[in-house]
Amino acid sequence: MSLTGGNRNDVTELETLVDAIPPVRGRRGRPRRRPDELYGDRAYGHAKYINMLRAKGIRPRLARRGEPHGSGLGKHRWVVERTIAWYHGMKRLRIRWERRDDIHEAFLGLATCIITWRHINRLC
Repeated sequence: MSLTGGNRNDVTELETLVDAIPPVRGRRGRPRRRPDELYGDRAYGHAKYINMLRAKGIRPRLARRGEPHGSGLGKHRWVVERTIAWYHGMKRLRIRWERRDDIHEAFLGLATCIITWRHINRLC
């Protein structure tokens, strides 16, 4: 994970984020290092980032620039939007008050534990 200022565009950290994906255990053999696909909005639809993803063997599933809304990616992206909404349900995370990034990341980890615990309790 990389932490940047709030005034920077998210797409500038795309390559760092893709390179930071940990190995995923699954079938026998070497663990996977990269996802098969990457979903994103129009900001990621620049040729530079599309070519970078393809060079790494990742199929970009991005909303196209200049086309009206309704790309069909919403059914996949709602998971991310829902999770961010859950984080914003924690008042301390809605606005970042901490100056130190390690304290903010600790609160994010705590919020993740609380969200997971609530989700497991709801299933039981």
